[in-house]
Amino acid sequence: MTATHCPYCALQCAMTLTPTLTPTPVTVTVTPREFPTNRGGLCRKGWTSAAVLTAPDRLTAPLVRDADGVLVETTWDHALDVVAERIKALQASYGDDSVAVFGGGGLTNEKAYALGKFARVALRTANVDYNGRFCMSSAAAAVNRSLGVDRGLPFPLTDLGGAGAILLVGSNLADTMPPAVAHLAAARDAGGLLVVDPRRSATAQLGLHLQATPGSDLALVLALTHVVLQEGLADTSYLAARTSGAEALYRSTAAWWPERAERVTGVPAGLIRQAARVLAAAAPVHGGAGAFVLTGRGAEQHSKGTDTVTACINLALALGLPGRVGSGYGSITGQGNGQGGREHGQKADQLPGYRSIADPAARAHVAGVWGVDPSSLPGPGKSAVELVNALGTDGGPRALLVHGSNLLVSAPRLASVRERLASLDLLVVADVVPSETALLADVVFPVTQWAEEDGTMTSLEGRVLRRRAAVAPPGTARSDLAVFAGLAARLGCSASFPVSPEEVFEELRRASAGGVADYSGISWERLDAGEVLYWPVPASGHPGTPRLFADSFGTPSGLARIVAVEHQAVADDLRADAPLYLVTGRLLEHYQSGAQTRRVPELLEAEPEVFAEIHPRVAASLGVADGGLIRLRTARGSLVCPARVTLDVRPDTIFVPFHFLGVNELTNDALDPVSKMPEFKACAVEATAVGRAEVPA
Repeated sequence: MTATHCPYCALQCAMTLTPTLTPTPVTVTVTPREFPTNRGGLCRKGWTSAAVLTAPDRLTAPLVRDADGVLVETTWDHALDVVAERIKALQASYGDDSVAVFGGGGLTNEKAYALGKFARVALRTANVDYNGRFCMSSAAAAVNRSLGVDRGLPFPLTDLGGAGAILLVGSNLADTMPPAVAHLAAARDAGGLLVVDPRRSATAQLGLHLQATPGSDLALVLALTHVVLQEGLADTSYLAARTSGAEALYRSTAAWWPERAERVTGVPAGLIRQAARVLAAAAPVHGGAGAFVLTGRGAEQHSKGTDTVTACINLALALGLPGRVGSGYGSITGQGNGQGGREHGQKADQLPGYRSIADPAARAHVAGVWGVDPSSLPGPGKSAVELVNALGTDGGPRALLVHGSNLLVSAPRLASVRERLASLDLLVVADVVPSETALLADVVFPVTQWAEEDGTMTSLEGRVLRRRAAVAPPGTARSDLAVFAGLAARLGCSASFPVSPEEVFEELRRASAGGVADYSGISWERLDAGEVLYWPVPASGHPGTPRLFADSFGTPSGLARIVAVEHQAVADDLRADAPLYLVTGRLLEHYQSGAQTRRVPELLEAEPEVFAEIHPRVAASLGVADGGLIRLRTARGSLVCPARVTLDVRPDTIFVPFHFLGVNELTNDALDPVSKMPEFKACAVEATAVGRAEVPA
């Protein structure tokens, strides 16, 4: 039996894996373990997670596209040679930045660290980013700007259990992280669970639902803050002692009285006042049990996502929540290693330890660990969408190496993404299954997955956890670490690229030392001994930091910065030929691009295809019954799918789950100017009825 953690979301539920003794093929039984985040529970994805290990189309040997355009099996040496020779030729002709790397938030800390090092040292390219740009970037930008340290939850998840009120803005925990719902019970029982969502999600049904117009979360939060300030509910002593810029908060929210907000958000003014008062009553300043403001992708995946999160932080600061035990602000990290994956060098502007690649001192420190000249390290590169849009263009990258991401499903404006990938001279994908992106590649590397590898992951609360191998990988599948090492050697790189994950972690410790996300005091030995370690852990005897901001914030002054923000409309707003909002989101049964979960029979049977939730009023106007086909058309593309007629969506809104190929044909790649997050969550859409005869066979 092997103690490890679930491969899916950042809740990182604890589980025990028990392989059978039959070797052909080895099957694995999953049993939940008692752990603070999941309390002995698992969701449907966790219970069935072992099925992906034996997926019928599991990649087991390297593939190289032959002269006839067919991917054929080959040896590792040949596949690595092909990639290395083509990289060398492209860089000789077009420069180092002609090769780009795209990582993933599901990679272990060790692989995320090695990917960033490989890009900067072996490839010498500035062009590296990852799919976490689609996930946490707006929250990270806002928290860094306001509080100085980006850790999804700067407190243990279990702190939520004692709260009297929790405001969830754009998060559907009941479907995305079901075991986490247990931590909402006290607030729910107290009548203090407040959920902002344009859809009556499974989570919204548990509490007081503020069913805001898509893209209006910022206006709603400004109105909630207005009520707190104007009704004398704010913690003025806290604002004076622990923040800077409080005057701007009063000015920027003064015009957002609830009646004005009602016209923008659709949430009744009385309900806005009620929610603000419930949240304030639970705050420490009023003797309450504690209050939290939490954000998720629904609020963050917008071209104003950074400002929306900033408004949520401002609301929390007005109530005196951050840094207090039993209260605070946090962002719900999505991907399995969404937290650790963004700390150690996958981001275009970042070095290990959450250091800025533009900081001379950071460059010198990390270059010293890597044994290279600091001047040889490239500067900041392009963010994910900017990088993808540059592929194959004049002066843009001509080769792309993808690890842990399925761009052809997960990126916005897919028609453009498909065109850019097809224009490359070389596309290399490392994956465990033939994902949609892998099927376009020139070379495919079969790599190990969660139960076949050792390493560490960092949960949504900043706790570092051990991932342990329970079974051997199939065929000749290797770790991504072996891919980096094999290519680095063939490219003539003199720097060391260990293939042992523990050895990589030891190097990561040194590289992160002194950084914001300092792992230098964490060791596998401490983790294996059962120590509970939340970063930063700056020394081997340090107990870790489960709660941040108790004494000061991570800003130079130690004070939280209040940044005034203003509401803006959706970038692609409603118009005569597109009179409805399209919003996308997750399902209980699926995860991310669906490359894993759509290969699990039980999950695929439960939700086999994309669909669109529409309000009965919309269905009647289209003449469409439940199950009838509709065509969704935006300025970027169209999609035909069955309609599900439900009162759970607003009359002006259509909801589509994003786990299926084609959904992101519709979404907008307009970027947040600060975080570079694309606006996945809201755009104008036209819906029309489709007859069966109109659908291609």
